[in-house]
Amino acid sequence: SNQYADEERESSYRYFSGYAPKGISEQIERLRELFPGLGSADEQIASQAVPSNAEGWFAIPRWELIAPTYGEAVEKVLDLIKQARDGKFTNYREGQLGPDRLRQHERTVAMLQTLGDQQTGYNILMVPAQFGLLHRGRSVRRTREDMNAGECGLGAFTVGIMLLTHPERLRHSDDLWIDCVGDEYSPGAGDRFDFAPRFSFRDGGVRFDARWVDDARDFYGSVSAFLPQ
Repeated sequence: SNQYADEERESSYRYFSGYAPKGISEQIERLRELFPGLGSADEQIASQAVPSNAEGWFAIPRWELIAPTYGEAVEKVLDLIKQARDGKFTNYREGQLGPDRLRQHERTVAMLQTLGDQQTGYNILMVPAQFGLLHRGRSVRRTREDMNAGECGLGAFTVGIMLLTHPERLRHSDDLWIDCVGDEYSPGAGDRFDFAPRFSFRDGGVRFDARWVDDARDFYGSVSAFLPQ
């Protein structure tokens, strides 16, 4: 679709700090340190070739195992990021992540359900994804239009997990900042869901906030996942 085609900016931002996807066993080991008793994963899936445009395989726990609600699961992940970053983290939406403020985009819910069904019986999912470079410079709603049929945006929970297993991804202000295109956020307790969460890096630390879905900036990129081929 050409809808919102004017919401794209030329961008030269990249993974300045040298991020590269880690091996899946290393990711799972880190997750089990963070969430003791997390459970099993089908690591063999990650031996397959990644789909086109994916950067690698990422280990993502089912959020339902982390907390009763999606917002609470996000809060737990944000708290862990703060600990991992030695307190150099600010959550500008603290206490504002209830269901009246934060929800997953319907396309993301459907596709993660498909991935979950393909990996029934496992608590940690193998998810082929890219960490923002593919959609750099695009607004959130332009990115949603641009994604192909086998792609979906990822939200604050999944992106937060990826930051926990790949802490070098956001270490410098020149790193490509992150839009969580798989979530919808309401700045006014459910009156409209036209914001999306984001991670940035300012003043030596990571920042979590939300912004308009039509805001296109060259230093942001949306994270997305793909269905295995």
